[in-house]
Amino acid sequence: MYSHVARTVFGVPWAIMPDRMAAIVEVIGLRVAGGRWDATEIRERVAAVRDEAGPRNGRQGGQVAVIPIYGVIAHRTNLMTEMSGGSTVQSLRGMLRQALADPGVTGIVFDVDSPGGAVDGIPELAAEIRAARGQKPMLAIANTLCASAAYWLASQADEIVASPSALVGSVGVVAVHEDYSAANERAGVSVTYVTAGKYKAEGHHDAPLDDEARGHLQGLVDGMYKQFIDDVARGRGMTAAAVRDGFGQGRVVMPAEAVRVGMVDRVGTFDDGVARIARGKVGMRAETVQAPASFATSTDSGWGTVSFYLDVEAESVTATSPVIAPEPPAPEPPREPQAGQAQAVALAKARARRRIPS
Repeated sequence: MYSHVARTVFGVPWAIMPDRMAAIVEVIGLRVAGGRWDATEIRERVAAVRDEAGPRNGRQGGQVAVIPIYGVIAHRTNLMTEMSGGSTVQSLRGMLRQALADPGVTGIVFDVDSPGGAVDGIPELAAEIRAARGQKPMLAIANTLCASAAYWLASQADEIVASPSALVGSVGVVAVHEDYSAANERAGVSVTYVTAGKYKAEGHHDAPLDDEARGHLQGLVDGMYKQFIDDVARGRGMTAAAVRDGFGQGRVVMPAEAVRVGMVDRVGTFDDGVARIARGKVGMRAETVQAPASFATSTDSGWGTVSFYLDVEAESVTATSPVIAPEPPAPEPPREPQAGQAQAVALAKARARRRIPS
């Protein structure tokens, strides 16, 4: 069981706060070193984190469906989600689809209190949330931690609210490699890998990470980071450069700063957010078709996206995306020479060919 968990933790990208990643590594390290909890300790830890994290199932208040995003996020239920009281992509997707299909639900609130988690399934769920825009208003509330993969998902909602004591951000990706070779040597253990395929055992934990393996792992981290940045940019109606250079360097910030840099839309409590969406005060963003690079403002991908925000109170629509440069006017078609001009043009051409003096 622990070897399976270790494979999901080490050597793969995570979108999670570094201190939470360190705690997970510590748990795995304890087991690798020979330590273990007995059944009573495991039950106590699971009960404690569940009580701290809150309810695991979505709930509905009136016509508002509340989807909790709590604890460490994983693709499917495993030991880490049990130990952390976490959420799974699988369950979040199910709750989202149920809320969208329920005719009695008029709005969706993502109640977020999460340090992030594994990146598996996060881009796919983010795309599904973004694609649901325009069906029902969706509000994400940082209540009180909305970091890394959790912010990745929250940024796809129509609006983000940060509670007054919230921390928001940690936009970045991390991967961890642990080298057990020194511990093996002290224990008198020698590990041999018999493989087929040059890179089959690349990055294993019984030797230091060499430059080639490190470069490959860095490439995975960089690729997932770009996807993270691009998704946040699409969700928030910003350019990728604005996200990356503005708040995409891995720090968490307080609510006022989050509003200033465009990470969230406003500061408010969970109850205020639910009340606003129940009263129809949360507008819906809807993406239009993408414009070609030749007519778009500069972005890393070469494409710009036009987003529109519908203000329910004002009953007006305003553009929130980068300005799209106007298409240059088409060239005027050549004018047909009039009857008298045709002969003059033909004569001029003949003179030019034959060098006839005028």
